[in-house]
Formats: sequence, structure tokens, C-alpha cells
Amino acid sequence: MTATLKPQDCTLFELPFFQFSQLRKYAPDEIEPLKAAYKQAWNQWRQIIWQTADLLGEDFAPAHIERWSNGWQLRAHFFAFFKYRQYQSSASILSIILNRRRLSLSLDWHAYRADRSAYPLDYYQQWAAALNQSADLRRQYADFELWQDSDSEYADYKTLAEHPNPLPLLVAPHYYIIGKQLNASELGAYDSSQWLAEHIRALLPLYEIAHQPIEAGKIRTNALD
Repeated sequence: MTATLKPQDCTLFELPFFQFSQLRKYAPDEIEPLKAAYKQAWNQWRQIIWQTADLLGEDFAPAHIERWSNGWQLRAHFFAFFKYRQYQSSASILSIILNRRRLSLSLDWHAYRADRSAYPLDYYQQWAAALNQSADLRRQYADFELWQDSDSEYADYKTLAEHPNPLPLLVAPHYYIIGKQLNASELGAYDSSQWLAEHIRALLPLYEIAHQPIEAGKIRTNALD
């Protein structure tokens, strides 16, 4: 049976705290019901990511799906990501997050794995520079939302069209993220896996740019700290 997200799936994360130590202190009777609710929701989430993988095909490595708990706290969101098989050693990812506000799909830099990445952050930064170098590419992503690594995952984001042209480039450790969002109220109107697969495919040209060899003197132009 096909799984898909509904608006009420975001309410799972509307908790005053997530650590088990706090739950044991302030709401001990809620621990087991919360665990059960999380497990059920996460199993649905996992099925949606697997369905998305089936739609994407064999170019992609098996999806990484973060667990619903890290052992000492419940997650404040569900997280998964995709990579091409050939770029499994890269920290550039196609990231998927479900939180209390929305479903988010983006091209992102997995900073927690940057020290193990065969492609440094400068490679990832190339897609933002490419938007300045190609008017066609900028038009292609005009309605995608763009934000910075320091922005909250719950913030309101501007579309690329609403940002300056040319886009002021960033230098490490800062970077842009580009993607699409479905607010909680919109979830029931879409097949979640179809929506995710569609927008992952739409981001692939930028994802591929993030793995191209850097041509000296061409990419790091107009860069700002």
C-alpha cells in the first residue's frame, strides 16, 4: 500500500521537549505512547523514502534514513537524504526533512560529514556561481527557495527570483541551500513520493555541477564572507 504524508503528520513534532531525561521528569506517562507514535510515523516515513527511491532508479545509492531516536532523545524532525552511487563519498546531498512545519526537499551540504568528503565545500559552492553565469539556469530555478546554512529550518525563505542578481556568493564555512517546501496544510494534496522524486530530479543539474572539476579563476568570483 502506498504511503503518503498528511497535515497531521507534522503535529508529531509539536513537543515542549524531546530528551528522555526531561520526559522522565515532567511527563513519564507519555514516554511509551510517544515512542509508539514515533515508531509508527517513522515506519511510514521510511516507506515514503523507499517509494521515492523506487521512482528515482538505479543511479542513486540506497537512501540514508535517520532513525526516530538517537538513544537519548526523540528527533525534532525526520531526516533522509539521497546521493548518486558515484558520489557516495561526497557531502553534497539531496536532503529531505519533515518537521513540525513542513516537508522540505533541498540540495544541501552535509556539514557533519564534511571531514570525510572527497569533494570539498568549494565544489558544492559551484552551483551558486553557475546561477550567476547562466541566465537560463537562473530562470529554471527562479521559483525554488534559497537560504543560507545559518537560517533556521523553520524560517520563511525567499525564492531565487527574490534574491539579488547576481547572487552574492558565500565562502566557507557558509553556503547556500536551494529547494522546495510543502507546508503542513498542503501535504494531503500531493503524493509525497511523487513530489519528492519530481523535485529531486529538478535539482539534479545543480547537484551534478557540485561535483564538476573546478576551473581556476572561473568559480570563486563575486565571493563574500
